[in-house]
Amino acid sequence: MTDVVFTVGNVLRGDDGAGPLLAQLLDEQPAPGWIVVDGEDVPENHTHHIRSLAPHRVLIVDAADMELPPGEVRLIEEDSVAEQFMVTTHAIPLNFLIDSLRETVPEILFLGIQPQDTSFFAPVTPTIRNSVEAVHERLVRGEGFEAYETVG
Repeated sequence: MTDVVFTVGNVLRGDDGAGPLLAQLLDEQPAPGWIVVDGEDVPENHTHHIRSLAPHRVLIVDAADMELPPGEVRLIEEDSVAEQFMVTTHAIPLNFLIDSLRETVPEILFLGIQPQDTSFFAPVTPTIRNSVEAVHERLVRGEGFEAYETVG
């Protein structure tokens, strides 16, 4: 059964590059049972590919303003993804992508990483890099996401 990590973010906007950084780490050291798709800042261009993979589960990973300390990682309830937490550098809201994927994907999870700095041309901050590396390690070890609190 296929699972997909679908990363989202803009590498030119500092910590909004958290998703693409995770994709890079997964390319370098894959997680067993997961296929990575880097949606970058145009995730809508990749939904057809994800749907063609016919995954059982999609984990969407993106920077999310949850009003938490930088680097905090949370599962976000689907109904709250667009309304409350998005850093919004994407062409269309993620809830439209989720609705599109929902037609063929039984389980969709959203993992948000609280950014510190989303300025143009800023690098990913060390705090967010550490959080992304921790998510990567969890995926590689095959651990679930129940350790993360849920917001929304």
